[in-house]
This record gives sequence, C-alpha cells and structure tokens, in this order.
Amino acid sequence: MVRLAAIGDTHFGEDTRGSFRKVWARLPEEADVFLLCGDLTNLGTPEQAQGFARELRDLGLPTVAVLGNHDYHAEQPKRLRRELEQVGVAVLEGESVELRVNGCTLGIAGAKGFGGGFVGACGHAFGEPEMKEFMGVTEAAARRLEDSLRALRTDLRIALLHYSPVKDTLAGERLEIYPFLGSFLLAEALDNAGADLVIHGHAHHGTEKGITAGGIPVRNVAMPLIRRPYAIYELETAPREEPARAGQEGRP
Repeated sequence: MVRLAAIGDTHFGEDTRGSFRKVWARLPEEADVFLLCGDLTNLGTPEQAQGFARELRDLGLPTVAVLGNHDYHAEQPKRLRRELEQVGVAVLEGESVELRVNGCTLGIAGAKGFGGGFVGACGHAFGEPEMKEFMGVTEAAARRLEDSLRALRTDLRIALLHYSPVKDTLAGERLEIYPFLGSFLLAEALDNAGADLVIHGHAHHGTEKGITAGGIPVRNVAMPLIRRPYAIYELETAPREEPARAGQEGRP
C-alpha cells in the first residue's frame, strides 16, 4: 500500500509564514509521498517562493509539485521552481518522476493544465488568434500529460494537475467560470494513457470526488475546499507488468 498526502491552493504569503511547517511536520508518520497541486504561493514573488520553500525543507518524505496560475502571477515561475528544487521538491510540467515506495514503483506525471471548458460548453482553437492561443495552451498541456503518463512503466501511476480534468469536482462553483477551471482535453489525455488516480486543486468551492469517462478516480484537494492541511489517499500496490487504466483507491 502507498499512502499519498496531497494538498493544493495553499496560497502562501507573509501572513501564513511558518504555519504550514507546523502541521506538515507529522507527514512522515501518515504518508509515504507528499503531492502539491499548484497555487502554492499567492503571487509567485521571489519572497514568497523562498518562504514557501522553507516550509518544505527537510520534511522527511518525497515531495512532488506542479505550479498553479497564482504561481505565475509575478512572471517568475522558474524562480519558484528553482527554490523548490533546492529543498528537494520535484517540480513537474509535462514531466514525470518515478519513486520506489514500500517495495512498489510509483510514477507521477505532472502538469499545470489550463482552461477551456467541458463537452457541450467548451472553447475551440478556431477564429481569432487569441482564441487559438488560449486553446493551444490546453492542447499542448494535454499532449505532454499523455506522453509523460504513457512513458511510465511503474506499478502505480498518478496524474498531478492544478486545473481540473472533469466537471464532477467543480460542482459547487459557478457554471460561468467552468471554462477557467479546467478542460475535458485533460481527461481525454488521462483516459488515453491510463492512470490510477488524478489529483488536482484550483476549484475552491467545488467537490472533492469525481471520475473520468474512462473510470479513473479524480480528487480535488484545494485547501479552501477540504479545509485541512492535506488529504490522505491509499492505493493498493500489487505489482503488474502494465498499469491498468484505472486502479483501486482506498479511503480518503
């Protein structure tokens, strides 16, 4: 069994300095891997990047992250990535990492993702250059996510996102903003490549649990939604030659 601790939308700022480290100190007792689903900082400034990295220093378990839209606001995502990597956090954007946990191999493919909407109410790369560019960002993110998942040959495969791949976990948000909260293209990539669990954030007023059309469980761990410093998910770790498209998930 692999125990995953996951959280998104911590929105770190000066007013929260030191508060995360206090509650995350017990993580090694409760989880094997820590996953961060973007919007780690509030504005993505160098000061916030340094401060958030200090919250994660020497936690004592593998930590993997993707960035979110807030982390891009100061237009210094590379600085944030560098600060996190310096304290041992693996930061993914269309990339993957493989870990050995409890005698099992765990693969994590990560991407921020982007918006665009869902079937029946979605954008298309058609018309004005601005619209083509908007949808092109999502299309490219979905391709990278699919490729990185397909490349994994691990016993378990996790997809780590910021934006949502399904409408299920947006229930509770205003319908008007669904196109800015995620895209069905991400779910298509997931179902094409296969995964055991998808974890994302971004939707503060959404719903924790969802599922892709292909049956892959999706979990929204935005901190304003789950109202705790992390959620724990348990995955069975029976080795197999080729990971199934959807795996068995334990308790939240």
